[in-house]
Amino acid sequence: MNNISRRSFLNRALFLFGSALGIPSLSFSEEHPSFLQLQKNGKLDQRVEQLYSIYENCHLCPRDCRVNRIKGQTGKCQATAKVKVSSAAPHFGEEAPLVGRGGSGTIFFSNCNLRCVYCQNYAISIEGEGIEIADRRLAETMIKLQKLGCSNINLVTPTHYLPSIVKALQLAIPMGLRIPLVYNTSSYEKLEILQLLDGIVDIYLPDTKYMEPSHAAEYSDGAYNYPHHAKIALKEMFRQVGDLLVHRGIAVRGLIIRHLVLPNGISGTKEFLKFVAENLPKTTYINIMRQYRPEHKAFEYPELSRRITRKEYSEALNWAKQYGLQRLDR
Repeated sequence: MNNISRRSFLNRALFLFGSALGIPSLSFSEEHPSFLQLQKNGKLDQRVEQLYSIYENCHLCPRDCRVNRIKGQTGKCQATAKVKVSSAAPHFGEEAPLVGRGGSGTIFFSNCNLRCVYCQNYAISIEGEGIEIADRRLAETMIKLQKLGCSNINLVTPTHYLPSIVKALQLAIPMGLRIPLVYNTSSYEKLEILQLLDGIVDIYLPDTKYMEPSHAAEYSDGAYNYPHHAKIALKEMFRQVGDLLVHRGIAVRGLIIRHLVLPNGISGTKEFLKFVAENLPKTTYINIMRQYRPEHKAFEYPELSRRITRKEYSEALNWAKQYGLQRLDR
């Protein structure tokens, strides 16, 4: 098989794969990331200025710590204004439409605004493992991932470094960045900040954790307002990017929602699925995840100290079907 035939075969296979998942295809004219248009009309520069000013009185997330991170002060996330990265590499364990042939170009940012007691990446998110890098270095990292053949730039836990990330994007565009940005978040977001990302992010990847304020407060360092903000965030994300769209089996724009099923109903899975069914299209792409395992401080909480059962996961899938949700990744 020659190179042209091989390419045609792979493209056809990816298209069929996407169709089998019920994912709509995208035309060539819509393939380019939206941030290119924002940069062309001069609005990206404005967003950089708006976001960078927030570092001086930080209210990037619902914690509203109001510390001056430019001067090295830290709030709940324990991050200053110097972006800190744990790792950056192609990742092949994400949802299939994000991975493609070259993987998802994941950049794992250190620290986190949620600080869950069961976090599986606690060395990065809570202990702050990583190295500080300049915005230009972050831009060069994005370009390197693109050159490695990654399908996207996957920003993992990005909220507290948004000003630096958008500045890096501004620097990366003249270097040739042409793949979508994936905003991989805990869903603990503020509406006003998400609105500044309109036209910058092409793919939102929120992991929605709780529907009950008391659970969010107990297991995520007092974040009692998590359900309120997460619900608003999901609706705003969908407003910006819509349903997940693919080109040749690869996601280029849209919303993918993750939901980690926790033991003993702590994640409020039934309520979460009902919310999605009532507020978003039934074709919303949802990954109901069953890989919870006790990590970090989870063993200090008996209700979190075990994996979920087969019955708990089956119930989650049945609820999704009950509410008519059509695009499940499991």
